[in-house]
Amino acid sequence: MMPNINPRQMQQMMKKMGIQQEDIDAKEVIIICSDKKIVVKNPSVQKINMMGQKNYQVSGEERIESLDSKDSALEISEDDIKTVMEQTNSSEEEAKQALIDTEGNIAEAILLLTAEKEE
Repeated sequence: MMPNINPRQMQQMMKKMGIQQEDIDAKEVIIICSDKKIVVKNPSVQKINMMGQKNYQVSGEERIESLDSKDSALEISEDDIKTVMEQTNSSEEEAKQALIDTEGNIAEAILLLTAEKEE
């Protein structure tokens, strides 16, 4: 910002120029690109409306994940795998694949494996 201008004066000047700024209480921001996913943890997000044009300013702790394959971008814990294995009497590989297929959703993975075993 500009030195020696208090924030209230800055807001008034921006309002006169047709610029409105709003803070957004976000927990995480995810940007998905063709080859990677950018995850911003504990972000500070501002929405700036300038004459109908909306812009978002994001700052925070950045983590970049590869999107080469589904399981590299998805973090699956050993506890999740064990839970699915115990509930479905399946192998570790089957449980892990079901979690990957359901994007880490334990309940859906259990239902998927249970449905497969009933067939």
